[in-house]
Amino acid sequence: MSELFSVKMRASAQGEHVSGAERIVPEGEVARTISSLADRALHHAKGRPDFINLKLEKPGDILELDALPVATETVSTPEEGWDLIGRLLASEGFRRADEIRSLFKETYRMRGAMLLHADTLERLEPDPERGVRATYMDQAGPVPYATQKSHFREALVLATKVSSAPGIVGEICMSDDPDYVTGYVATKNLGYRRITVLKQKGDPAGGRIFLYRGRKRDVQKTIRFLERQAVLVRGVPVDRPVDVWTQLRSELDALKSASLERTVKAANPSAKIFAANDYLGLAKTFGGSTGSRLLTGTTPAHLALERELARFKGAEAALLYATGYMANVGLISALAGKEDVIFSDALNHASIIDGCRLSGARVVIYDHLDLADLDAKLAIYPGRRRFVVSDGVFSMDGDLLPLPGFLAVCKRHGAFSIVDEAHANGVIGKTGRGLAEHFGCDAPDATVGTLSKAFGAEGGFVTGRQLLIDYLVNRSRSFIFSTAPSVPSVETALKSVRHLASRPSLVAKLWRNVRYFAELLQARGIKVEPQSAIFPIFVGDEAAALRKSAELASRGFVASAIRHPTVPRGEARIRIAISALHTKADLRRLARSL
Repeated sequence: MSELFSVKMRASAQGEHVSGAERIVPEGEVARTISSLADRALHHAKGRPDFINLKLEKPGDILELDALPVATETVSTPEEGWDLIGRLLASEGFRRADEIRSLFKETYRMRGAMLLHADTLERLEPDPERGVRATYMDQAGPVPYATQKSHFREALVLATKVSSAPGIVGEICMSDDPDYVTGYVATKNLGYRRITVLKQKGDPAGGRIFLYRGRKRDVQKTIRFLERQAVLVRGVPVDRPVDVWTQLRSELDALKSASLERTVKAANPSAKIFAANDYLGLAKTFGGSTGSRLLTGTTPAHLALERELARFKGAEAALLYATGYMANVGLISALAGKEDVIFSDALNHASIIDGCRLSGARVVIYDHLDLADLDAKLAIYPGRRRFVVSDGVFSMDGDLLPLPGFLAVCKRHGAFSIVDEAHANGVIGKTGRGLAEHFGCDAPDATVGTLSKAFGAEGGFVTGRQLLIDYLVNRSRSFIFSTAPSVPSVETALKSVRHLASRPSLVAKLWRNVRYFAELLQARGIKVEPQSAIFPIFVGDEAAALRKSAELASRGFVASAIRHPTVPRGEARIRIAISALHTKADLRRLARSL
């Protein structure tokens, strides 16, 4: 068997602890482990460190232990979580459970754990500021996601070691990671009881208490076990990420219990408004917007448009944004956070890219429309919430996402699926309802759309389950902090959606033009296989693309030259978008010019 080495990482910023982790790995894994722990230190929710210490050493004799049994206790608020911890401790015979719980705040500034006598509540750690550190421990056997942080796995390993220390009868722990709100209480009898909410998201507080029951002269023996005995824990279960829908419901319940939940309601038109930003009355006079949707900006027209969009897409609900860009940015940054991973197609639109960046999540790029590459990359991150986002129709190439296969990969890995159908709505599917209609399959978990393309209006929207929309109303910053779209703009969009819903012949007419134009180009030796209404005519050189666009303009055609950074250097093209309004004569003239 290969020799084992202990690898430890500690990171700090201006003397304050930022991150810490450790592994016990075979010699062949040392270099990769050092690299991954350094990378983890540099990308922590608490910020970027200015000092990282990496320590490599051979551990002493290694003790193997069986993992504590695991159970999850679901609560909605930190108050519920701490009340539950008090009850669990009391059920285990801790007579001063409430006092133990109240001492927990004193651990927030400690580097290690408080070592507390379970009955007398005497502090037993030699250095009260440092506390006691449990170190030299890892999961036994290969760890399939060794380079990734798993709060659950690492906490279970630690709790198992601590519970086996002489004299230790219990432990309470809450992570100091601002984005991780789950903690635990552990005893040999209770096992590892995971409490889903112990603090509000964004709170950097965290600490732990080791509960001791035994002779005072034996405390040093306990501390030596915690700080020096190397332990490998057998039977650690695979960490399953919290289901996204469960998380959304839990956060909404917490907001509701704290009287912080927001809902969208139309303002009473007969009421005297004293909450608007219409300081000169011009919005009232000319039909503009008076404020954000959560204040005075929602009207019956906004609600009617959202109902029509949901009906058109076959979804439970819809939420209207000022633009499609804001819809992508607002959706992605609201759902994903620093503990999550987003998988994004290599050719996704800029609004998707910006939403991923703003979320703070780790972003993994997979090869364009390569579902095998997506599948392989999803498998690397099994213990974290995962979101997969893709355009439905790619705006520069006009190619189509194979939605059934995409959803199958997402479902296999328990990943949340997001598809932007900006260029699919009104175009793809027999009646223009998008990819799900075209392929005859389910819709993604969240679908993004825009009103500024086939609908010929302004605005963006998200459709999905009512729970998703309720969550966005409360968490999506580009929705909450933006002025509502004006009523004339909303009414225009409402007419367009209703018009398309009642006249699917428009979609059929568009596709007759698409097929006719493709035949004209193919007859002239231009290879095209249209999957949408977008035809990319590849040129390559940026200057040549500009010249060709200008020449087309001189012949009465507006066809834009698409260049870097919209597309990679050397892949400039003339982008042509076909409309149902184009006549066959228009299409013939353009084909001849090309």
